[in-house]
Parts: sequence; C-alpha cells; structure tokens
Amino acid sequence: MAKSDLFAGYDAGENYCELFGRAGGEAGANPLAKRLAKYKLRTLNQRNKSAERELHNLGITFTVYSDAGAIDRILPFDPLPRQISSADWKILDRGCVQRIAALNAFLADLYGKQKILKDGVIPKDLVLGNKGFRKEMMGIKLACNTYVHICGVDIVRDETGEFRVLEDNCRTPSGVSYVIENRHLMMRSFPDLMEGVRIMPVSDYGKRLKGKLLETAPPRAPNPQMVLLTPGVFNAAYFEHVFLAREMGVSLVEGRDLTVDDQDRVFMKTVNGLERVHLIYRRVDDDFLDPEVFRKDSLLGVPGVMRALEAGKVTLANAVGAGVADDKAVYAYMPRVIKYYLDEDPILKNVKTYICREKDDLSYVLDHLDELVVKPVGESGGYGIVVGPMATKAEIAALRRRVKRNPKNYIAQPMVHLSVCPTLAKDGVRARHVDLRPFVLTGKDSWVLPGGLTRVALREGSLIVNSSQGGGSKDTWVMR
Repeated sequence: MAKSDLFAGYDAGENYCELFGRAGGEAGANPLAKRLAKYKLRTLNQRNKSAERELHNLGITFTVYSDAGAIDRILPFDPLPRQISSADWKILDRGCVQRIAALNAFLADLYGKQKILKDGVIPKDLVLGNKGFRKEMMGIKLACNTYVHICGVDIVRDETGEFRVLEDNCRTPSGVSYVIENRHLMMRSFPDLMEGVRIMPVSDYGKRLKGKLLETAPPRAPNPQMVLLTPGVFNAAYFEHVFLAREMGVSLVEGRDLTVDDQDRVFMKTVNGLERVHLIYRRVDDDFLDPEVFRKDSLLGVPGVMRALEAGKVTLANAVGAGVADDKAVYAYMPRVIKYYLDEDPILKNVKTYICREKDDLSYVLDHLDELVVKPVGESGGYGIVVGPMATKAEIAALRRRVKRNPKNYIAQPMVHLSVCPTLAKDGVRARHVDLRPFVLTGKDSWVLPGGLTRVALREGSLIVNSSQGGGSKDTWVMR
C-alpha cells in the first residue's frame, strides 16, 4: 500500500520508525497510521495551533534561562502521537522496575556498609568524590530502603529497534505534568482519532504518586500528612509543582512555610496554627534544602529538616544524596550494579559509554572525538553536549582542550541513531528523533506510568530533544 498524501514526504531513512517500524514500512501496516492518513495537513495544523494556544492560556510553561534573562515558554506540542505496543511496554516496564531496584539497593549500600566499593565493583573515588554523594546520609535508615521514590529513566531506541537506557534521573525528575496534559489535549483536540482505541490511562498518576509516597512515611505516623516543597514561582518547573500538588490533593509549600521544633518534628504553618508534616515531596535541590547542614545562605530550604530526617520523624522524597546514582560516570557501571545486587543481566542495556577518567577510555575518546557524543558529567538539560559527527573542526579542537584539561568531567558515547516518529513540521509530516522518559514510582514496590514523556527534537537532523534546547513533546500511547 502506498503511503497517503499526509505521509507522502515522510522518510525515516535508516532510522527505526515508531509508527512504521524498520526502514521501508508502509502506512497500511499500522491501524494508527491508517487513522492519521485520513487527516488533511491543514486540519492537523489548525488543531495543533488551537492546542498550543490552550497550553499558553492554561499557563503550562517552563522557564528557559539565558544571558538575556528568564523566558517562560510552552513546551511545543506535536499532535501526532507516539505508539508503543503492549509487547514493547512489557519489556520497558520490567526493565525500569529492575533498574530502580538496583539503584535503590546501590544507594542503601552506599550510605550503609559500602560493600560494592569494598568489592571493587565501582571505583571508590568515583563515588565518594562525587558532588552528589552526601556524607550526611551515612547510617540514616530510610523506610522501605527507598531512596529514589520518583525516577525518570531516559530511554532511546536504536536503528535496530532495541531500547537502551541513556540516563537515570534520580534527583528531582520533571516532565510528568506534560504526560498528563498531553493526553488531555489529545482527548479535547483529537477525540475522533482516539475513538475506540484501547490506550492505557495516565490520569491516575497523582493518586498513584501519593499512595507510593505515603508507603514510605515514618512508620509510627498513624495518619501521615504530606506536602510538596517548591523553590517558588521563579523555578523553571513551577507549573509542574502546582499541577502535582493539585493532583495529589496536598499543600504546596515553600521553605518559609515549614518549621522544625526542638523535638525534631516538622510542622506547616497555617492560619489555624501548626500542622504536623510527615512526608515532604521536595523539588528543592540538596544544596538548598537545609541551611543548617548545606548552603548557609539558602532561603529556599527548611532549617533543621535533616535533623528531623535523622530522627526518623519525616521522609524526604527523593532522598538527599540520591543524585550520586544518576551521575553520568556512575551510569556506565549500572550493568555491573544490576548484576551485583540482583544477580541478573540488564533487561534494558546501556548505551556503550567511555569514561574519560580512565586512561584507555580517554585515549580512545581523544582519537575519535569526531565520531562520539561527548557529555559533561555535571550538566543536565542537554547543556554542554557536543555531537562529534555534527561539530565543526573548531568545536572539536575546543572540546579536545576541555577534555584534556579535566577528563574526570566527561564521558563519551557512540552516536545512537535515535528512532524517529512522524512529526508535524512547517512543510508537512517529517521524521524527527524522539526519546522516552518513563516515570517509576517506588514505595514498598514499584509502579511505572504507562508510556511516559516522549520528547521530540523539532529541528531537522537534531538529536537533542531537551526542551531547553528547542525540543517538544508528544502524547505516548501504550496499547492495551
């Protein structure tokens, strides 16, 4: 079957296509493609503009920081959904649950007996010298041994169609609000496209999140109360903080709204007096969380909250010090971590990673900079990444100097030809690269939100999907 007019100019090249499969797939092979093929390009554009206006009117924005100041933007929305089969989802679900189990076991060991370091599975200085490692957490016992309550696992699909983990986000992963709002947008803007299609729901995330967090509340709290701690309105993800507090039905607070008494109990200040708090879902970074322990000049945190944690009178989600587990250099050792704690092979493999702090890897990276994707260990949001095959000679030379000067700050990976998805562009439907961020919630056990955030690189040829670098998002349909 020839492709419809809508897909006439669509070419995935040698990339795996999320709609048509491997190169050469046709529109007739997928029921969703058949449905999409009935739309005129003009109709898609009109509905998409309406959806983006709605995002703006609802205040669904994030903040981009630049030399010119802070700019609020909507996350561009693409109306052509990304589809995941039930068979593929089973693999992703199992792989994410396995990975989080290993990450939590690693953190519990790291802040306990440190057996993995004594056994030489991971270099000791790589972990103990990492800025995400918090010695203040040593010996503190956490409910359910859960350090990573909410994790966003960044996953890509290579040209063969195999899923691979690109990164773990164990500190304060963001983006889940877009997963839910994207689904709501599709239901309002494209009810005809969704009619009769059996898609796994995402709207119960708030209920699930609250339930999983409360499983890790201090054990002696008969009716545990929780709050969501935000840095405030100027934070890039403030919309999401408001959204999640509303979805869970809990109070959104800033540091100044909480206080710790001389018995190490946390209270929220209200018009009716002090109310006890047992669990804090925090969106404030470690450094700013408690000025008694970390940055003395922080006005965002709660003085004494680490005392309350140590006394077992409050739970912090995610745990302080969880960030060491999502370090890009530690990531390279995750297959060994999974084997060490679970005695299993990874269900979801890593992308091959070269650690520039290791002599042989550094030598290889310096010899192949024009073939590799080089990432600074301490950055997030796509900042600092150099895609060797797309870089100029001057950019490669500058990168070489930076890596030589501070090799511990860099890792490198071969360029993965990320899968593509049909995406609405100015000149029609075109192939654009995508990744996937499933969100995993962990209390006594783990649950994975069906689908997750599909980010799309809207610029032609770009492999960087981050919103701060010009990326957008799609609704993700996990088929029943």
